[in-house]
Amino acid sequence: MGRDILIVGLSHHTAPVAVRERLGFSQADLQPALGRLAGLDGVHEAAIVSTCNRVEVVACVEEDAHAHGLDAKISEFLAAERKMPHAEFASHLYAHSGREGVRHLFRVASSLDSMVVGEPQILGQVKDHYEEAALAGTSGSVLHRVFHRAFAVAKRVRTETGIAGKAVSVASAAVDLAGTIFETFDDKTAMLIGAGTMSELAARHLKSQGVASVMIATRTFERAVAVAREFEGVPVPFDRVAEYLKLADVVIGSAAATEYLVTSPLVQEVLRARKQRPMFFIDLAVPRNFDPAINQLDNVYLYDIDDLAVAVAGNVDEREREAVRAEAIVEEEVGRFWRWFESLEVVPTIVAIREKVEAIRRRELEKALATLKDQAPRHRELLDSLTSSIVNKILHTPISTLKHYDDRDGTLDLITSARRLFDVEPPSSATDDDESDKEST
Repeated sequence: MGRDILIVGLSHHTAPVAVRERLGFSQADLQPALGRLAGLDGVHEAAIVSTCNRVEVVACVEEDAHAHGLDAKISEFLAAERKMPHAEFASHLYAHSGREGVRHLFRVASSLDSMVVGEPQILGQVKDHYEEAALAGTSGSVLHRVFHRAFAVAKRVRTETGIAGKAVSVASAAVDLAGTIFETFDDKTAMLIGAGTMSELAARHLKSQGVASVMIATRTFERAVAVAREFEGVPVPFDRVAEYLKLADVVIGSAAATEYLVTSPLVQEVLRARKQRPMFFIDLAVPRNFDPAINQLDNVYLYDIDDLAVAVAGNVDEREREAVRAEAIVEEEVGRFWRWFESLEVVPTIVAIREKVEAIRRRELEKALATLKDQAPRHRELLDSLTSSIVNKILHTPISTLKHYDDRDGTLDLITSARRLFDVEPPSSATDDDESDKEST
């Protein structure tokens, strides 16, 4: 049975944040879910990539996944895992298989599919989610190979193009957006709710823009103290966020939470205490930290992670010029990977054909020799050499054609035809990874 690579999911390109936040997986949910995913009939290996901007299942599956209904099975798996009616997200889903699946993963890891092209966070997120699959035991030789090639491709893109230099991170875009509301930051106070990577990046950008002071609120106060010390800010106990909120002009949320941390009634109270001075909220979290209803209040500006797409439009032309070069690298690497992937089918098919024909040759040779009387050893050697030579000449063209396939010409159909013509089933093949895959680990 042949294999294929299948990706089923949704992203900021196809689904709003309200859908993505409901379908996303927390880290604690990943490994149990991966075990159930890998248990689906037809799924051999599986990983889940779940970030603010995408939820995707990456799987090694049986060949001709659509015919087997595997994209539908994975879609139903997502609905069951997240306890979300299938109809509420089905229209946002996409499925990529074969070369398109490989190309999609390489583009994701290289940040070519990101909301902000060239942003650095996605590669680390993809690595972390592959590691979860490895720990869960749901990745095998194929996913190992394709993910590690994706990491190597991302490294090439960042090294050989200027895409990273031209890009703006989501956090910096958020701060730039705040700058469109306030003429200056030097008399403003910012509050960061959550102290993960996104908050730290936001803090750096705020400091570079000259913000007067920064308050850091996290569930772990020791963490808030450590981050505040790094940025010369003020740590705030998480349970006192509402009390300190009236001091904040800019509020950036990136905390993990299942409910809104800042609600509309709370902001109404805060505005009264601030005498209606403007407040700017940027919600970087998925699920969201801030109730969307606060955007309806006067003197309040709320932007969520989807709104940042507008804020990063300024450098699109420069990034896209670099992205063209990056896409060429991706295409080259897709071809390289696909040649390896198809060889998993070519090599064992050739072996099976040779073994079957050789067995026929030996069997027929023994029959012929058994009918000869007084055969000399020299005659046996001559007949063995003659029949072996005939077999090799007959097999030369079909074997050579299989060996020197062009991966753009639908070779898997050729392999399937060869198996049918010779009536063989290829043995299981080893899929050892070459040394080049180790360069990105």
